Amino acid sequence: MKSENEQRAGLLYGIGAYGMWGLVPLFWPLLKPSGAMEILAHRMAWSLVIVAVALMALRRWDWVRELVRQPRKLGLIAVAAVVITVNWGVYIWSVNSGHVVEASLGYFINPLVTIAMGVLLLKERLRPAQWAAVGIGFAAVLVLAIGYGQPPWISLTLAFSFATYGLVKKKVNIGGLESLAAETAVQFLPALAFLVWLGADGTGTFGFHGAGHAVLLAATGLVTAVPLVCFGAAAIRVPLSTLGLLQYLAPVFQFLLGVLYFHEAMPAERWAGFALVWLALTCLTWDALRTARRNKAEALRLAVQATASGAQPDTAVSQAGPGATGQVAGAVRAGQGTGPTA
Repeated sequence: MKSENEQRAGLLYGIGAYGMWGLVPLFWPLLKPSGAMEILAHRMAWSLVIVAVALMALRRWDWVRELVRQPRKLGLIAVAAVVITVNWGVYIWSVNSGHVVEASLGYFINPLVTIAMGVLLLKERLRPAQWAAVGIGFAAVLVLAIGYGQPPWISLTLAFSFATYGLVKKKVNIGGLESLAAETAVQFLPALAFLVWLGADGTGTFGFHGAGHAVLLAATGLVTAVPLVCFGAAAIRVPLSTLGLLQYLAPVFQFLLGVLYFHEAMPAERWAGFALVWLALTCLTWDALRTARRNKAEALRLAVQATASGAQPDTAVSQAGPGATGQVAGAVRAGQGTGPTA
């Protein structure tokens, strides 16, 4: 159960996390004349430094011994590191090459790609509204492909890489800070080797464009870690449905920056494609909210029945099914006079 103050704090943490992710296109151009690959290597290297400092401050190292004893998890961590490297690299390149709007589209369609992967890989069953959203999203990609004269590969690469990353992270199932530490540990040596090679080759920019530029390159670690910490703080304080709605803040901010700040072109076919994507997300959000309300109502009904009959809370939870377990548990506690549901 969360107090009102905790939920308010969680909401602010969530807005902060997605707001920072949404405004990050303003940061990457500051790192020029560094190229996208050099920026990516610095991000991987400095992220490990920042996360290691945070873990030392928190004294959270027990997970390392447990992780090294699980080769399967180590393999999944390596896959996650590779996939997020692709995602980061394409995103940095797209922003610094004038494709902020197309990058924002990748994160708009990411929920649709995640759902499609759930059907294809995990054999999940979709509700009619979810099928409609996926179908509309597919139509949007076709419209944009026709408009561009080619598939929107930046958007698709970002969406599929991040959806794959989410799927792997779900299977690894360790904390956000710990997961980032493990992934950047995998990335660190290749990133460091690349930076050393750039320095030896004379094409690196670190230390050759003033202290300010060097500090900005080092700050890529903070840019990576701080939103993640805020997200972790939000995730334990607010419902997943709230986080699901907040996730749209990042691509909205990115889209607005692309159009209003970077003045990227928005021809009619691009507007049509985005309109279809937004329609698909509206269907998805409406379905999620309707399902959450229905599960909550069912949870309350079962909780009242359990209280009236003297049944144990576990009985009500088991009757509710997988979609309403958390709601039932909260409702039972509320029926027993312990305060509002989480």
